[in-house]
Amino acid sequence: MKVVPTEVISKDLIRNFFIQHWGSPEMIISTGIYSCDELPGYAVIDDAGKIAGLITYFFRPGECEIISLDSIEEGKGIGSSLLQAVENYAREKQAGRIILITTNDNLNALRFYQKRGYRLAEIKRNAVSVARRLKPEIPMTGNDGIPIRDEIVLEKLLV
Repeated sequence: MKVVPTEVISKDLIRNFFIQHWGSPEMIISTGIYSCDELPGYAVIDDAGKIAGLITYFFRPGECEIISLDSIEEGKGIGSSLLQAVENYAREKQAGRIILITTNDNLNALRFYQKRGYRLAEIKRNAVSVARRLKPEIPMTGNDGIPIRDEIVLEKLLV
């Protein structure tokens, strides 16, 4: 499995990936509004030249925020490899921590990140309602029929 920086991949391929998997490349969370197809990141490209996994991030002095992480096939190490690439980058840039936000319904993400050393840092109650005003296509109900309401901030200290 080869992890490559997104800067070596066609912007159209990345944009289409987000449209296919998220409906749009736009991500609205409490830390900001992001065009994921414009953010730095890493990807895994399969043998057919398609994106098998993609991670994007936003870097601030001392902190790296993961904005999106998608793996087309679970259990193959794609997500873990992409996460490790961002963690390595953040360490090189001397970030003290990595943060990310997921929603209360995303039990798979909560499990995935906690197994990799991330800790629950904050719950932002009703934050998805605020995001939904700007992006009405955010569904009311998510995984396993759980109402999507809150954002959960996870962090991993790198120092």
